[in-house]
Amino acid sequence: MKNENETGDENKSHEPGPMYEVSRRILLAAIGAVAYAQDEVEVFVDRLVERGEIAEKEGKQLVTEMLEKRSEKKRAIESQVNKRLLETMERLNVPTKKDIDDLSAKITALTKKVDEMRKAKE
Repeated sequence: MKNENETGDENKSHEPGPMYEVSRRILLAAIGAVAYAQDEVEVFVDRLVERGEIAEKEGKQLVTEMLEKRSEKKRAIESQVNKRLLETMERLNVPTKKDIDDLSAKITALTKKVDEMRKAKE
């Protein structure tokens, strides 16, 4: 099964379920924690620069490295979350948007055939 991002399709009328809302809240909390940690690192580095323990250039480099590592970790975590969510959806046998779209296309084709058969009998 594929998620909406992998298929390129979007279902704008779909209401998010409870699993989505819980996941959203957890991710927002994580983003808040990361932002707070980044602020704390920047304050810590600024203190080191003010005390003369490291040069300003080194401080900027340290913050830049931390931001790069955070971006790498973020991508890895997003990948893991997507993988686990898809595995859970498969285990629970939850249909994807693609599955529903495929069924809708089949229903449309069958409806068309039934209509054609009715017209042929008339």
